[in-house]
Amino acid sequence: MKLSTKGRYGLRAMVDLALHGETEPVSIASIAARQKISESYLEQLLAKLKRAGLVKSVRGAGGGYMPGRETERISVGDVLRALEGSLEPVECPGLSDENECGKADVCVTKYVWRRMNDSINRTADEIKISDLVKESREVQEKNQIPGSCCEKKE
Repeated sequence: MKLSTKGRYGLRAMVDLALHGETEPVSIASIAARQKISESYLEQLLAKLKRAGLVKSVRGAGGGYMPGRETERISVGDVLRALEGSLEPVECPGLSDENECGKADVCVTKYVWRRMNDSINRTADEIKISDLVKESREVQEKNQIPGSCCEKKE
C-alpha cells in the first residue's frame, strides 16, 4: 500500500492543527507555511476532513480550523480513510460479505489479504492524533527543531 500526498499531507496538517489549535482556530496560511503545503491543496484536504467531522471551521476574524473532537478520539486511520478511502492494499472479492468470487472456497491467498488488511487497519486505528502530538512535542523539545518531520532536506 502506498499513500498519496492526500494522506501524507493531510495527516501532517491534522497533527499541526492539533498542536496549534487546542485553544483557538488555526489559519490555513499558518499550517501551509509550517508544513510547506500549498494553501489551495490544504483547503481541499481540510474540506474532506471537515466532511468527515475530524475538523471544524470557525468563521470571521481570527477564524480558521480546529480539531472536530478530542484528539484522543481521532485515529490515524480516521484521517487516512477520510482522505484516501479504504486502507486495504488488496481488493479481494472473496473477502466481501457477498462472496463475489467464484474461487473463494478454494483460494488460500485470501487469508493473506485478510491478515494484511486487518493488520493495516488495526495499526492505523490504534495510533491516535494525540499520540502524534505528544511524540512531536518530545522530538521538538529533544532536538530543539521546529517544523515538520516530513520535510525534505535540501
